[in-house]
Amino acid sequence: MADQEPLNPLELLQDELKNEDIQLRLNSIRNLSTIAKALGPEKTATQLLPFLQELDDEDEVLLALTEELGSFVDQVGADNAIVLLTPLESLARAEETVVREKAVESLLKIAAQLNEKDFNSAFIPLVERFSQGDWFTPKTSACGLLPTAISRAPAAQQPALLQRFVTLTGDDTPMVRRAAGKSMKNLIPLLDNDVVLKEIVPLFKTLSKDDQDSVRLLAVENVPPLVVKLSVENVQAFLKPHVLAFASDKSWRVRYMVADVFTSLVEAFGKEVTEKELVPAFVKLLKDSEAEVRTASASKVTGVAAQVPLSLVISDILPCVKELSTDESRHVRAALASDIMGLAPLFGEDGTTSNLLDLYLQLLKDEFPDVRLNIISKLNQVATVIGLEKLSLHLLPAIVELAEDRQWRVRGAIITYIPLLAKQLGVEFFNDKLSSLCMAWLGDVVYSIRESAVNNLKQLAEIFGADWAREYILPQITEIQKHTNYLYRLTSVFAVATLATVVPAEVVASDMIPLLLPMATDPVANIRLNVGKALIDLVKIVDSGVVESALKPALHTLVQDKDKDVRYYALLALQEVAAE
Repeated sequence: MADQEPLNPLELLQDELKNEDIQLRLNSIRNLSTIAKALGPEKTATQLLPFLQELDDEDEVLLALTEELGSFVDQVGADNAIVLLTPLESLARAEETVVREKAVESLLKIAAQLNEKDFNSAFIPLVERFSQGDWFTPKTSACGLLPTAISRAPAAQQPALLQRFVTLTGDDTPMVRRAAGKSMKNLIPLLDNDVVLKEIVPLFKTLSKDDQDSVRLLAVENVPPLVVKLSVENVQAFLKPHVLAFASDKSWRVRYMVADVFTSLVEAFGKEVTEKELVPAFVKLLKDSEAEVRTASASKVTGVAAQVPLSLVISDILPCVKELSTDESRHVRAALASDIMGLAPLFGEDGTTSNLLDLYLQLLKDEFPDVRLNIISKLNQVATVIGLEKLSLHLLPAIVELAEDRQWRVRGAIITYIPLLAKQLGVEFFNDKLSSLCMAWLGDVVYSIRESAVNNLKQLAEIFGADWAREYILPQITEIQKHTNYLYRLTSVFAVATLATVVPAEVVASDMIPLLLPMATDPVANIRLNVGKALIDLVKIVDSGVVESALKPALHTLVQDKDKDVRYYALLALQEVAAE
């Protein structure tokens, strides 16, 4: 029988792309680099790429193809990267937005690796063709490509390319104007200051007054880079009126965008303009009728407050913050809770005590779990400012209450932040106020809480040391071992095994192994099994004498256990002993 000819990789790809299963087609596209390596650079350029250029498939497949082509320079060679522009040009004209955007992204990757000759002879003409397209799709792609084209084009061509961008900004189609507005922030840093003033500021004004709110909201993003390029006088004359107009725009989406970037606006405009005109605008956003706008504004309170005098924060911003703490939208309260703790360092100890503690307590007791979680996650910021005594007096009772919250995720969040608080509070304060909580969590009804409590003890032992663990943790574990519920006894096994990894070997041998070994005869097989698992790690920690005198006898008992899983882990531990 004659030997069969090996399959041609390109023919195999063609067959797979005819398959009805889209997942198979996607996998074929994602393996293009392998096929290209099999074909070699020449056949990849002359056979594979022309085939891919004609590919007509579902958007998901085309998106994968676009992404692959962006990383295809190695397959065709850096000197021949120009051949990748043609298939990507077709994809950058696609009607599906995500395909076009990915094609633009891939074209920019290719452009970055083109030599000057190929860039000028192929990439710039491609961008010009896009900008002169009859349909909106190539024009939107041109908007994303023009900043790069302008920055690398010969000086004589740059004005003409910039005029193409100007034309696209005034296009009849909103999609094109949106693309221009989105791309403008990438273009501004590349231009000289006088060009920005002459060409870009008029475009910004036009976009700011567009009848489509989706265009106006993109204009907001261009304010910070414009401020960098303009003089103080020009910022006041040309930008400030539009920013103030954005803050009171009839579309909530535009107001939301202003709120979302308000911190950068404050930084860009400087102290005087911020105090006189931006703070009043920010107060309006904090009181906005739309919850989405209030949510975005609430998350920027600390960022804005850090840029203005404290007296202005107390007189103008703080009253709004107090209103937001009882806002009807839980998302607004959650956003405020995630940000408001940052005010404490700005207010100082006395200011925090008199102005903020009641707010913190109110949010700590909010009915929505995310609000409470966001406060808990930033408690260390407050502890640093007001000190341990005031923390104990004002906030600790609420923390203790949350430790027993009916929502297990809230209890879990408290556990997560206990080590952080422990570092701030010190061992004496911790032992007096919080250690009992940590031990109580070991007996929680939810397994994930008990698991987190064990890991919490490990971190605390690392912070406070082995002596602390021996004095405060091990006696509690001894009590848990006596519990009638096997789940609690199982937790004690986990606790010993986890703590053994962070205390000295002599403590493991003298204090922890005597705690663990009695559990090897527990009536519940699951506990005996986990003792065997724990011993696998302990034989690596203690010296050989302890292994021979204490661990091996227990393991020999476990390998004769009636439960096969117990025997299995005991055997693994004995194998570890032999390996040691």
